Amino acid sequence: MDMYDLDSEPAAIEVDDVPARALSRPGQAEVEAAVRTLIAAAGDDPAREGLLDTPARVARAYREWFAGYAIDPGHLLSRTFGEAEGYDETILLRSIPLVSTCEHHLAPITGVAHVAYRPRDRVVGISKLSRLVDVYARRLQLQERLTRQIAQALDDALQPRGVAVVIEAAHGCMSTRGVRQHGVSLVTKCWLGEFGENEALRRELLSSLPRRGSDGGGEG
Repeated sequence: MDMYDLDSEPAAIEVDDVPARALSRPGQAEVEAAVRTLIAAAGDDPAREGLLDTPARVARAYREWFAGYAIDPGHLLSRTFGEAEGYDETILLRSIPLVSTCEHHLAPITGVAHVAYRPRDRVVGISKLSRLVDVYARRLQLQERLTRQIAQALDDALQPRGVAVVIEAAHGCMSTRGVRQHGVSLVTKCWLGEFGENEALRRELLSSLPRRGSDGGGEG
């Protein structure tokens, strides 16, 4: 199944531990009609030459922006490896590009995620960590929930001794509307297992992260 195929329906989704439920997705024509309504609501003419193809373009963009609903994170992490020769120190993938969409205003969330874990006996391919971030990011999100979902999925799949996720991102709902503040980023963290129990481990991890914002995502 093409993950970007709007006409194919994922079996189910789960959000915030709500029981999975089948969703009936609107077809291409319905999506395009909705976009034309929004264009009219903005004060422009959907029949104007420059806007004629916009509804189809938006429909295609939605397939990509929200492709994460069609992917099972557990399946993504199902292949693990035991050939790490007893390696038990922190594994950290830094600065994973993150693009998501705020569920309150449908505004973009852009930033980076840092994902770390302390293996018990199994490791996962590093590309899977990046893909895990992308799967959850390509859904309607709150940054706080996104941070927890990534950490919990990795913890469930690997049963490691500890998991840490730190996300720093800018929110379009703050920079383009309301307070209209630019250069502001939100930092969220999730500590599981040894990272939650050991302050020294948290500090060691945070010191390994690149400094992006004014506080560099420091301890808090």
